[in-house]
Amino acid sequence: MFGWRFAENWAPARADYAVQGIDVSEASGAVDWATVKAMEVDFAYARATEGKATRDATFAQNWAGIESAGLRRGAIHIFSLCGPAEEQAGAFVATVPRDPEALPAAIDLAFHESCPARPSREVVLTEIRRLASVIETHSGKPTILRIAPEFEEQYQVSGAIPRPLWSKGFFRTPDYFARPWAMWQSSTIRRIEGVEQPVNWNVVAS
Repeated sequence: MFGWRFAENWAPARADYAVQGIDVSEASGAVDWATVKAMEVDFAYARATEGKATRDATFAQNWAGIESAGLRRGAIHIFSLCGPAEEQAGAFVATVPRDPEALPAAIDLAFHESCPARPSREVVLTEIRRLASVIETHSGKPTILRIAPEFEEQYQVSGAIPRPLWSKGFFRTPDYFARPWAMWQSSTIRRIEGVEQPVNWNVVAS
């Protein structure tokens, strides 16, 4: 029990990573953003869309709440190997308002049980580039790629697409990219006041 409580409260040391924040989705439950800000959260990302049709039910509320709390905000698209990049980009653009002050939009790259497709590396890289291009035209900033270790192992995205990288790895500092990462999702189970369910905790590279 002690070990689990420690894990739920663990985060990398501020002395090593001065800027830290969270990302949330409808799975996070209710969020009181004023309370979240008081928990030493510097920024927040909210899931906006997944694939070509799924929109996060809490995105609009979270997007507004993050701004009201005075936190920097960014939006996440969950990439699907089962939908054309153009349709996925269209869903994101239709969901996420333009905001010149927003953080770079994130594209999450991982395997999902709902999509068994495994296209060739050439096809996948082309689709990611197309998706990123449309999102970047909409947002005015380069996207950041959040890549799961298994996805990177199969498709080797980090060495092929020159965008900032967002790594994943609980407790241990990740080292599976071809280039240094800009952000690290260090926990997916952190508990903080103001959020009903555990949150993903992220730190920015020093």
